[in-house]
Amino acid sequence: MKSLRRLPALALAGALATAPQAHAALADFGRCGAGVRDAALAQGMPAERFDALFAEVTPDLGVLPLLDAQPEFTTPIWDYLAALVDAQRVADGRAMLDTHRALLERIASGYGVDPATVVAVWGVESDYGRIAGRRPLLQSLATLSCNGRRQAFFRSELLALLRLIDRGDLVADGLTGSWAGAFGQTQFMPSTYARIAVDGDGDGRRDLVGSIPDALASTANYLKQSGWRSGQPWGVEVRIPAGFDASVAGRGKRRPLAAWRALGITGVDGGAVQAAAMADDSPAALLLPAGSTGPALLVFRNYDAIYSYNAAESYALAIATLADRLRGGNGLVAAWPTDDPGLGRGERRELQSLLLARGHDIGSADGMVGDATRRAIRIEQQRLGWQNADGRAGSRILQALRDARPAPPTVFRLPADHSRFVHSAIVRSEVPMKDVQGLDTGDFNGFTAWKVETPFSTAAISVFGGQLLSFVPNGGREVMWLSPAAKPPPTPIRGGSPVCWPYFARQGQGSDVPSHGFVRTVPWELRDARREADGSVLLTLAPPVLEGLSLRLTMKLRIGRTLEQELITENTGSQAAVFTQALHNYFNVSDALKVDVAGLDGLTYLDKLDAGNAHVQQGDWNLRDPRDPGRSDRIYTQARGHYVLRDAGFGRSIDITTQGSRSAVVWNAGEAAAAKMDDIGAGWRNYVCVEAGNVGPDLIELAPGGSHVLKQVFEVRPL
Repeated sequence: MKSLRRLPALALAGALATAPQAHAALADFGRCGAGVRDAALAQGMPAERFDALFAEVTPDLGVLPLLDAQPEFTTPIWDYLAALVDAQRVADGRAMLDTHRALLERIASGYGVDPATVVAVWGVESDYGRIAGRRPLLQSLATLSCNGRRQAFFRSELLALLRLIDRGDLVADGLTGSWAGAFGQTQFMPSTYARIAVDGDGDGRRDLVGSIPDALASTANYLKQSGWRSGQPWGVEVRIPAGFDASVAGRGKRRPLAAWRALGITGVDGGAVQAAAMADDSPAALLLPAGSTGPALLVFRNYDAIYSYNAAESYALAIATLADRLRGGNGLVAAWPTDDPGLGRGERRELQSLLLARGHDIGSADGMVGDATRRAIRIEQQRLGWQNADGRAGSRILQALRDARPAPPTVFRLPADHSRFVHSAIVRSEVPMKDVQGLDTGDFNGFTAWKVETPFSTAAISVFGGQLLSFVPNGGREVMWLSPAAKPPPTPIRGGSPVCWPYFARQGQGSDVPSHGFVRTVPWELRDARREADGSVLLTLAPPVLEGLSLRLTMKLRIGRTLEQELITENTGSQAAVFTQALHNYFNVSDALKVDVAGLDGLTYLDKLDAGNAHVQQGDWNLRDPRDPGRSDRIYTQARGHYVLRDAGFGRSIDITTQGSRSAVVWNAGEAAAAKMDDIGAGWRNYVCVEAGNVGPDLIELAPGGSHVLKQVFEVRPL
């Protein structure tokens, strides 16, 4: 989409003041909404179907500022390319070339577009289908049809989308895409979809959302229709001579290839410009995307075909250079004219991990730089004394934080009063149970517990260890696994969600301290409880204050449609403290050998069953991994914070979302090890641990007065 000048947006209020109320559909869009309805009916859509589609559609004014915030035009090109042509996208793209080799060869034969270019478009547009946009298309296009600038363009796209839905190419339910209306694996606008999309898998439908063959074949067809010439390159990197007249550069200023040579332009190695399959009279244009001090490129007709996909030089260069990398190339030779290059996703995750280690509440290290990450970067830039604290995620701030490593982990000593609390059986509560509907204390499978009942679910939290023992959505199965052979206090409870704090495993301590921290073997106190308007119950609990420990822990639980749990750590001392932690979730499964966990693909993990050696996760996690089947004890570092445990046997998935968690631990003892554990035994096939935490190398350094929040949310969904 081309860059557009900013014009005043139409105010919805004015439109609403004169809105006809004959139809509920699009009533919030005033006269414009009625006009859209009339146009849709005029092109053949039944009134009843239109009204059903738009019954719940309301304006989303959040899309209007995005008209002038397109990254192709607002982001420095070295940042843009660093994000889109990074090591992860290259590796994933090469894997896609292998996976879909037969399909891509068939597409190349039919449309004349090479596999690397097609896959590069797929990678840049949606990260190979992973990120295709989350905004409801009907809402976005309806809003842009009636507000802001280019309303006529967006109205035509909305009507094109309705035609696709009406003819059966698309299913309206759940149809999402970008703010501007592009959607599917390779992000077509609706009118382009209608004109260019093809049926690549032969099922009679053109489905660019759910069908990879349709999406890739349609992409090749688009490039072919845009003038792609089979067997020719998109361009070649060159070198311009000193004092070169940069005014002759520009995509529209074409000269024969020989004429550029005559002006002194050479290959990057100083030799004659070489471009396979291009004759001396082939038209070429010189691009200097960052001026005469940055990379220089001669581009040909195929570059124009790529450019037509999204009219921006940075976008076209991302596609072109990614395609080169997928073919085995090393990327551009000349450096960009900056002393602060951009970061790929792996480096962004590392930067976020370093920010989290300094106590910044930015959520998970997912490689996505948002407002919270930028705020944290500004704080660190100011701390470093930088005059231009702009919040930009670049190489300079990454290196500065690397050089300022956190202190080594605090070696926690056993508090002198710990044993006194371990043997205490007192139930302490600052909240009268009768004051909170749905809250009571009682026995749960032999453990004294706070028991919660809401309109949506039930839960039980052990007084001993403050440990979540049970969460059951109404009409559903138990989410947590609690060992039938779990031992009574003071032995740690096997199952549920033990709270491992202020260390996980051991961090320099000897055998005189309990493993996994101090608080899972002491009674907790209920500090606060209240029932919210929708019937959900919010609990605040805390372990006892332990002598000589400057860190304080508070836990909040919200039991409702979902289970939300927060660990809030505060440093009340005068010195920094470095700690680790985990919520050691045991999930109840039908058969541990038959479940899968998504969200870990591509992450590095430390395998405790392989002396802590590092490996890279390939695909979803499961106990069928041929590298070490039937057992797992893995610490995933720089984890992304969103995992889905799929259990076909129970017909459900458990969606696990975390914040403030840089690690994920996935554990199952396996048959041989479980046989040696009295409280697991044959039960090893009934659980899988997916743990939120900050463990292993992912330490949290907390300054005096600082606080850190680790949060997890469970949501159960049918498969």
